[in-house]
Amino acid sequence: MKIAFVTNTCWNVYNFREGLVRYFLNRGDKVISLAPKDRYSNELEQWGIEFIDTPLDQTGTNPARDLKYFNQIRKIFRREKPDVALCFTIKPNIYASLAGKLAGVPTICNVSGLGTVFLAGGWTGKLALRLYQLAFGYSNHIFFQNDDDKKMFLKHVKLNHSRMSLLPGSGINLERFAYQDLEFSKPTKLLMIGRIIEEKGVRDFVEASKILKEQEVSVQCTLVGKLDESHSRSIMKAEVEEWEREKLIKYLPHNDDIQSLISEHEVVVLPSYREGTPRTLLEGAALGRPLLASNVPGCKEVVRDGFNGFLFEVKNPSSLADKIKLYLALNDEERKIFSVNSRKLVEEKFDQSQVIQSYVETIGQIVDK
Repeated sequence: MKIAFVTNTCWNVYNFREGLVRYFLNRGDKVISLAPKDRYSNELEQWGIEFIDTPLDQTGTNPARDLKYFNQIRKIFRREKPDVALCFTIKPNIYASLAGKLAGVPTICNVSGLGTVFLAGGWTGKLALRLYQLAFGYSNHIFFQNDDDKKMFLKHVKLNHSRMSLLPGSGINLERFAYQDLEFSKPTKLLMIGRIIEEKGVRDFVEASKILKEQEVSVQCTLVGKLDESHSRSIMKAEVEEWEREKLIKYLPHNDDIQSLISEHEVVVLPSYREGTPRTLLEGAALGRPLLASNVPGCKEVVRDGFNGFLFEVKNPSSLADKIKLYLALNDEERKIFSVNSRKLVEEKFDQSQVIQSYVETIGQIVDK
């Protein structure tokens, strides 16, 4: 069987889909990747994937560029004739579904989060919703990563319920992300990993740090993520540097050694405005870290308030600061219980084998028809 992965970056495959890709390769399938070339393209080829450079304007709204992207996928589908295409993120989901209809390639889409289309609205949001309605009418199956996203999506886009189901995010390799005992340090080290854009709640994290500093509560806040000043909602490098000068955060660029990074911190924090199933929380939980997250779809599936961490009010730095202080008030044994519970939760609900099995069964139903 030939399986195409259509994504907005090679990093997406490298970071989120390795288990799924290796499953197909190990059973003898051919895997091709359609994505813009980046520094992870060679990594995919080393796995045994055939990489096909497919340039994409990820956040732009230029119709000519999007049409060019659609035509690229259509031509590749007709040339390569994959048995099925697995699609991820907004533009690949939309344009691969349309191209698949014309080229006779079944498509399975993964809605990994509703993103700015649903958070911001506007004319671009309305256009995206119309494209979703058109494209997903042709997609053979759609996976959502939490029930809240599914319900909100269906308020705007009418779909056949028999062609959709839920996945526990991208899943976690529980062997790779093995449990590690919680180690305490003073000050307590808090870690946020995410894209340095507004809707990840970066400013809320920094503002909470400022509140704690003014109250003379000692913590170390580390922010890790890629700066992308070309992004329309990016936080600028100058602002991040100012936060560092004020000693509100320690900033680190993107790091592939996530396990070591998380292990060096006691708590993983995510103040995001909305998520699918956040990978950073899953990785933190798998490694046995207590979690603090905004009480929004996606986050609240991974953080059970009072069980393995605390939820706080979204877009409310004071609420985040209060929950940090609540965590600091716990004794060592109570913190260790949170740690063990985090690991227990991912073992029960987010093992990547569940994700792989869902894809295998769905592909079988579609291809064998």
